[in-house]
Amino acid sequence: MLRSILLGAVAGARAMTPLAVVANAARTGKLPKGSAAPDLLAHPLVSAGTMALAVYELVGDKQHSAPDRIITPAVVVRTLNAAFAGAMVVPKKQRWIGAAAAGATATAAAYLTWRARMRAMEQHSQETSGFVEDAIVVPAAIAAATR
Repeated sequence: MLRSILLGAVAGARAMTPLAVVANAARTGKLPKGSAAPDLLAHPLVSAGTMALAVYELVGDKQHSAPDRIITPAVVVRTLNAAFAGAMVVPKKQRWIGAAAAGATATAAAYLTWRARMRAMEQHSQETSGFVEDAIVVPAAIAAATR
């Protein structure tokens, strides 16, 4: 369950990263044993597509025109992506618990990471604070999604 919670925390900061790393782990056969991931998730096009969306988000996050992560549509997307990713890294019998844990964590983490980012931006640029955030969440997502 810790994997699901960690993916939820990552989704609070980067909505697409958990889904991308889970799809890539499924494609490369590095998901935890007995995970609930469907074969479709391991398809190279799905992995590439989610990775492209995650990279787009990483770049877009540094733009001054980027919307806040706590607007309602963003929170909904973060919660759903986290729930799906969280369900994929636990055994099939626990997928609903993994989804709930990741989704709830993502919702809370969206507000917590937004507040932390706003504080960081009082002393540092949006770009610098974004790169620091990326340096924390991307490795955390990879660690959570792989065995």
